[in-house]
Amino acid sequence: MNPTASQRYLDSIWGDSIVPELIEYIRIPNKSPLFDADWAQHGHMDAAVAQFEKWARGLNVRGLQLEVVRLPGRTPLMYMEIPGNSDRTVLLYGHLDKQPEMSGWREGLGPWLPVMEGDRLYGRGGADDGYAIFASLSAIKLLQEQGVPHARCVVIIEACEESGSFDLPHYIETLSGRIGQPELVICLDSGCGNYEQLWVTTSLRGLVGGVLRVEVLQEGVHSGDAGGIVPGCFRILRQLLSRLEDETGGRILPSIFNTAIPSYRVEQAQLAAQVLGEATHGKFPFVEGAGPTTSDPAELILNRTWRPALAITGSDGLPSLSLAGNVALPANSLKLSLRMPPNTLPMSNRRSGNCLGCAGAGGLAHPVAGDWIAVLVRPRRGIHGRRRHDPVHGHAGREIPPCAVRDHRRAGTAFQCPWPQRVPAHPDRQAPDRLRRPGAGRSLGTRPRGLSQRNARRQHEGHNDWTGRDGHPHGSQPRPVRPARRRVEPQPRQGG
Repeated sequence: MNPTASQRYLDSIWGDSIVPELIEYIRIPNKSPLFDADWAQHGHMDAAVAQFEKWARGLNVRGLQLEVVRLPGRTPLMYMEIPGNSDRTVLLYGHLDKQPEMSGWREGLGPWLPVMEGDRLYGRGGADDGYAIFASLSAIKLLQEQGVPHARCVVIIEACEESGSFDLPHYIETLSGRIGQPELVICLDSGCGNYEQLWVTTSLRGLVGGVLRVEVLQEGVHSGDAGGIVPGCFRILRQLLSRLEDETGGRILPSIFNTAIPSYRVEQAQLAAQVLGEATHGKFPFVEGAGPTTSDPAELILNRTWRPALAITGSDGLPSLSLAGNVALPANSLKLSLRMPPNTLPMSNRRSGNCLGCAGAGGLAHPVAGDWIAVLVRPRRGIHGRRRHDPVHGHAGREIPPCAVRDHRRAGTAFQCPWPQRVPAHPDRQAPDRLRRPGAGRSLGTRPRGLSQRNARRQHEGHNDWTGRDGHPHGSQPRPVRPARRRVEPQPRQGG
């Protein structure tokens, strides 16, 4: 492969084609069915599918067979096959459905309003996970243009991931004969810490979600009359939450939600912490006086990957402050999101949940990597001639349902392909940082300084895994002053 020609091709296709497509895609409010029960009638999902299908066909990938598969009563799924130079199969996964609008957007930004700030594109869905189809097909197209042999590729883009992928198993079963036996599953829906290294996702957290509701009255009554007689429903909620979470430190108390952390995963977290440093928590927009739960980056990584954590993501029954009078409330409801350590919620319980009776999605821990993957990601010369830094093990703090694809088809290896830069979950900062203009340079930050390859390997001796390097990646240094943002106005489309 010609590195210079490859870089030129990627700069061109992303700058001239893919970024404009993502801008238009962000405008489409195709919320996942969990957040839009009437998605089929609204037509937004079909609009996103039609946009992606048109672009994919216009790319002219040699041998591409593309079909939009529609099972009755289920979200559509884009199925693509590209023949290769062998019978071996690689499955590439992504999704096109989106999270809801949510609140907290910075002034001038919004979920369906694409905004470019420097090299960042803000808006819902660009990084999670609209880029997946573009990255997959453009990479295959590049291999074809340079005559590089590749395996048979199957690309699957679903439209139900943000709802737990409850439609995906049905499509996998329906298409199993066409998919075949994948030897590698690449999931383009993960994260990484910097541009300087390859980040390999080795574990995923699961999720248990549900609504906790407490009712004490049939209707609201005057608090002066009821106070001291009627128990407060919010106080009961607090008591119930205290059974689940230690409010002083956030530790989840029931043993069934905790798991032992393998020693080699602890070592991997420590090496990743050496690479990230304060960037582990520096990406979050803390207010003055607030900060992370601990100052130890390695412990923070383990907290968000191998330990359970509770978040309250919504509430009902509490009036706004402007409407709150002296009324004892009849009921309160909280929406709970409990992140589960790997392997604590089996995939077979995805729909039925666990002992809490809540909806759930299982996490997993990938087995120790085989020799062939170690060769695949070993350090080598970069595109610009300088040595790439050693790969680092990453861990996803959220669930990614494509694990069901791997489990269902018994694929040999699942390989989480991360976003080429971290994308904070805070809604007004959800931006695919990798969307750099051609010629903008390879990295947005400083180059890491690191452990030698020899020393890093010594630390992992006996584990047959890869190691990380110390340094200061993007995000650990003071942020530059942001350029003025500009709204991206619709442009007429040209060509296919």
